[in-house]
Amino acid sequence: MNAFEQNLEKYAEVAVKVGINLKKGQGVLLSTSIEGLPLARKVQKKAYEAGAKHVEVKISDDEMRLNRYKFGSDQVFEEFPEFIKLEFEKMVEEDYTLINVMAPNPELLKEIDPSLVAKDSKTRSIALESFMKATMNGTVKWNVLAVASKAWAKMVFPELEEEKAMESLWNQIFKISRIDNADPVQAWKTHDANLKHYSNYLTEKNFEKMKYTAEGTDLEVYLADEHVWIAGGNKDNKGDDFLPNIPTEEVFSMPHYKKVNGTLKSTKPLSVRGQFIDGFGFTFENGKVVDFYAETGYEVLEELLNTDEGARHLGEIALVPYDSPISNSGLIFSNTLYDENASCHFALGKAYSYNLKNGTKLEKEELEKRGANHSLIHVDFMVGSSNLKVVGITFEGEEIVVFENGDWAI
Repeated sequence: MNAFEQNLEKYAEVAVKVGINLKKGQGVLLSTSIEGLPLARKVQKKAYEAGAKHVEVKISDDEMRLNRYKFGSDQVFEEFPEFIKLEFEKMVEEDYTLINVMAPNPELLKEIDPSLVAKDSKTRSIALESFMKATMNGTVKWNVLAVASKAWAKMVFPELEEEKAMESLWNQIFKISRIDNADPVQAWKTHDANLKHYSNYLTEKNFEKMKYTAEGTDLEVYLADEHVWIAGGNKDNKGDDFLPNIPTEEVFSMPHYKKVNGTLKSTKPLSVRGQFIDGFGFTFENGKVVDFYAETGYEVLEELLNTDEGARHLGEIALVPYDSPISNSGLIFSNTLYDENASCHFALGKAYSYNLKNGTKLEKEELEKRGANHSLIHVDFMVGSSNLKVVGITFEGEEIVVFENGDWAI
């Protein structure tokens, strides 16, 4: 077995043992694309070796996805198949976990009408709302990880030939995802423990609000009532650890969706729904986006914000040091999984209920009362930079610098 195959083996092991922390007798829904199959096959094998009762594999294809948008009738985007909805609901009932091996193509849908993509996304989100809730409240353990694709590699390394670009991207993936460690499973457990040092500190401080300042950013963000900061890994409602994202460098919590005011400027491009947004920012009043701009992808951003009322409010606040593996690579990955873990970020849309004390046990009305946003979307965008300052302000008015020059100050 060559070095690349050995790394794929370790990557698959991390996905199963750390990502979803699979327990004997649990099932796995494994989603991938054609370019992700080499890793997906190893993930399937590792899952069965770990005692999975069943591994259901779903395979997608970029060309077929494009064909759907180019040639599908209106009915395709206005009706979601009931049998697929039922399949996801049964997955939750029957104790399945979810692994998504994605092969990003950041601009796959750049020639498709943004309103059509938005309609399709909204139809799917409405149909799968209960499943989305299960993934966001700890009922379902899930993990997302990425493999190199030709389109993604050429976007990250445009100056290189395709083969060399693929090799370079894979090297970055293995390094950033700690797969090049002798024992990556243990490396992730150690890293997660280090992140929890910060989440524990922030939760104990119980800040009333956070103040963000940087070029183009002057924002005051109140935190939700009885909020909790979570670092990297999480626990499901049975108490089992899992790691939703590989890689992850974030410590995140819940902003109060009605108490955000000021300006916020993105510092990295955003690939969303197969389309591209860049040079964008927002103005918030009483928690709501009342104005926005974008140098690229204005219509895409507008459609995103118009998804529903909650799409114009924040659902997540995340702290990520500028001095971190992805940021230190000096690369723009044009993929949220990677770029959000190189940069402090926020998310438009739905909040994670487990960012509140006992939040997973609360109904929608009580969650909203405590400051949780509700929406059909959850879209992260990056705001971190080397000059970002974040100050935590307690209920007693004490100000503590949490981030200085883009890095931890606590």
